[in-house]
Amino acid sequence: MRRTPLTLALATALVVALPASSAPPAGPETQVWIDVATHSMAGMPDMGMLGGLAGKMMGGGKGPQGYPQSRNIPATQGHVLDIAMHNRLKPGVPAEQAVPAGLGVGKSLSLLPPPPGKDVEERKEHEMHDIEVTIRQYWGCGATVRPGQPKVMTLKVRNGQFQQDGSIAPGLFVPDRDIDVNPSYALWPNLKNNKRVGERSSMVGQHRITGDGVPASLQFELGQNADFLPKIALQTRGELTDSIGLSWQPVDRAKAYFLNAIAMQDERNFTVWSSAEVPGAGHELVNYLTGSYTDKWLKQKVLLPPGTTTCAIPQGIFKTTAKGGEQGGFASLNMIAYGPETNLTWPPKPTDPKQPWDPEWNVRVRTKATTVAMLGMDFGDMGGMPADEGDGDGKRDPEKKEEGGAKKLLRGLMRNF
Repeated sequence: MRRTPLTLALATALVVALPASSAPPAGPETQVWIDVATHSMAGMPDMGMLGGLAGKMMGGGKGPQGYPQSRNIPATQGHVLDIAMHNRLKPGVPAEQAVPAGLGVGKSLSLLPPPPGKDVEERKEHEMHDIEVTIRQYWGCGATVRPGQPKVMTLKVRNGQFQQDGSIAPGLFVPDRDIDVNPSYALWPNLKNNKRVGERSSMVGQHRITGDGVPASLQFELGQNADFLPKIALQTRGELTDSIGLSWQPVDRAKAYFLNAIAMQDERNFTVWSSAEVPGAGHELVNYLTGSYTDKWLKQKVLLPPGTTTCAIPQGIFKTTAKGGEQGGFASLNMIAYGPETNLTWPPKPTDPKQPWDPEWNVRVRTKATTVAMLGMDFGDMGGMPADEGDGDGKRDPEKKEEGGAKKLLRGLMRNF
């Protein structure tokens, strides 16, 4: 079922305010940015053929089509790798990155500049129709709605005039550290070399980048902190009318967690929720964070501590009834585990601040794991019998079997296309 583009665009612009990309920061003549991500769809890995079909429907069978693929929430499941190099000594010149055998992509990756003007699209003007959208904002883990929630904002467009009633908490400022590439960069993946890294691929080991104008010293070793994080094994329990229980196994090397969800009850009503203890945190946090921001937001309880394994969405905040008494709308959830960041510079910064230092190159490696879930859908009866279903004697409830599992999965997938 397709949604009205104007409604979605208006809600997204207000709820999901992502910062614009910026120019590369000043630094050594040669800089390398490596983004390492693991992405999954909750419930899909253990669903056999049906999971594979769903993965292809969501874009998992296409593979990377070019840089970047790992930012925010990618459609491709599994391990995702992005590499960007900017060499002021010889900008826009191809290079080769020798990689460890454990990466499983051969001996090296070809870094190529993007085609000129590849990302330039002609802007089209859209006619603004009369519209009214209400957004309800909730926050915090817990089975019940907390006092003072929700914050409510209604936006109206009538005859080209904009009107706002009420307000929601603004999103948090997240420093923009993504790379806004142009033909002066050398990138992987690219349109000529887009082989995907595999489920067992590892970044651990020796790396070396060579090419015309590339410093001969540009070789470095990456350890486990720069490797792909494990998948987030997220489980959800409950219908949209319930308090939805969320649980997961601890993610190795994760520094913190964050979850946010959005529900579309109908064409005019949206609900947003986050796991933060403060209002305003939203989709802008589903991206790589610096260690300093991770530490700050852990103290402010914006992020969940690494030892956290459960959370709950308050009961009934996503509840909706379509015309005719049938349940309508949909809800989706994003979750991120923030991994370590590795920064390497050559030569290393001297301990004596008076000693001259002119580094030749630096390498930054960011890591994260993300997952998405379609809420209100019970995956428990897919591929096995969970202990909390059935009538106590090992038999399934026939009514639950008919309404759950594959039927709900397919219905949920169709809603998003």
